[in-house]
Amino acid sequence: MSAASVTKNTWWALVLGGLASLLFGVAVVFWPGLTVLVLIYLFSSYVLISGVVNVLSGISVTSINDTWFLPVIMGVVELGVGVYLLRHTTVKFTTLIVLIGFTLIARGLIEAVNVYYSTKQAVKLQALGYIAGLAGLVAGIVILFTKQSAGVSFVWILGVYAIVLGVLHLAITADTEN
Repeated sequence: MSAASVTKNTWWALVLGGLASLLFGVAVVFWPGLTVLVLIYLFSSYVLISGVVNVLSGISVTSINDTWFLPVIMGVVELGVGVYLLRHTTVKFTTLIVLIGFTLIARGLIEAVNVYYSTKQAVKLQALGYIAGLAGLVAGIVILFTKQSAGVSFVWILGVYAIVLGVLHLAITADTEN
């Protein structure tokens, strides 16, 4: 969920998404013996939670936000990736890298576009939204260009991105309460 969609009524969605992202990032970064299967389950769980949160939060702001459909689209993409990975747990590592990379790029683009078209948010919230979008774009591009043999760096990039995103979303939520 982006900063553009945050209202007094939808803060819960950003908190849930931020906590899911933060927990996923910490699990990935601090689990040195992570296997591909465990990573698939962790990432699937994360994008499924994020997808549900995005769909629900997008639908809940249809009457007050012109770009309500962007979080819904992102949620549907995340739900699709999550279901696909849970149904195909034997995907090759290369396929996993591509799915995660494109998911992060899509998230970054949707976040940035949503913030750009939001005219009702404070400048601080827009800046945090742009940072979150840029982080998704950069992490997705870096992950796509990561060599398959560099599995540890791939996992670290993914984990650090998730931690940064979780902190940004929680910061946006804290700022909307003021």
